[in-house]
Amino acid sequence: MIKAALPTLDISDYLANPDSEQARSFVNKLRETSHGIGFFYLVGHGVAVESDRNVMAMANRFFELPLAEREAIAIARSPHFRGYTLLKSEMTAGKQDWRDQIDIGPESPVRATDPGDPPWMKLIGPNQWPQSLPEMPGVISAWMKQMQSVGMSLMQAMAEGLEKPRDYFDDRMSPDPYTRVKVIRYPPQENQSVEEGDEEQGLGLHHDSGILTLILQDAVPGLQVMSKGRLIDVEPMPGAYVINLGEMLQSATSGYLKATKHQVVRPTDGRQRISIAFFLNPRLDARFEPFDLPEALASEATGGQNSDGEMDPEDPVFATFGANTLKIRMRAHPDVSAAHYAGVDLTDL
Repeated sequence: MIKAALPTLDISDYLANPDSEQARSFVNKLRETSHGIGFFYLVGHGVAVESDRNVMAMANRFFELPLAEREAIAIARSPHFRGYTLLKSEMTAGKQDWRDQIDIGPESPVRATDPGDPPWMKLIGPNQWPQSLPEMPGVISAWMKQMQSVGMSLMQAMAEGLEKPRDYFDDRMSPDPYTRVKVIRYPPQENQSVEEGDEEQGLGLHHDSGILTLILQDAVPGLQVMSKGRLIDVEPMPGAYVINLGEMLQSATSGYLKATKHQVVRPTDGRQRISIAFFLNPRLDARFEPFDLPEALASEATGGQNSDGEMDPEDPVFATFGANTLKIRMRAHPDVSAAHYAGVDLTDL
């Protein structure tokens, strides 16, 4: 793989004074980067190092639990796609991922649904937590709140970069946004190359389905990003989050903003890799339909769907966030789909 540094963006000036000249420079760089490679390191975010250490330490403690304790909160038990996923139990691009993880979302009671309600309403509900880590919900929740704040600042800067009002996306992002966290472990591979079989992929090549993703990595590399037809390694940078865009922003901007494909390869040096992905998402009922761009930007928009700008009939990008995220979740977790979503047509959400 090619080693090349992603752009590094410092948001501190924007957070200090979004109306300053320095903040305008950040806005322009954010727009250019999101139109270009679609991935970058974010620094100057103001989140204390201790907070990241706490959530990473909790992740390690979770994966040190006996397998039986993790299996007790298996994701297949949850129609809300919350809980633990065993190794090789999640799919990307039709192939098994060699990783295990816990999925966490907004903590809500189960909402009663009527026969005419869209199936994505079933995504609303409680998380599953390991009984022997009673402090885990508090640690994860505190980190999520900080990520939400950073992510919303990025969305406001993104709106300004597209020559929209700063609060252009705000009404879709609140109240009750469907934010989500994946705490992920990639076990090491032993004397095998990723090309030798599907079972060795850590996370298959894909682009994210939502709005914006903020990734906290430990010191073990593995993330790779597609750039100009080549995969480049994204080395961990202490104190930085890796940021990338999802397909709904790409679709809403007719392809001006980029949802870049990426993957994770399993470690080869005997170490495990842990990463924590925070998905900044809107409300489930929020719609991201294509909106007008300034002429100069619109001229560089290549089409917002997921196959060279054209809609793949087998994988349409739905404008309603709930439909789009349920599509991805059902494909990734066939066990949950079989147990809780039998009869739901993925191409007609």
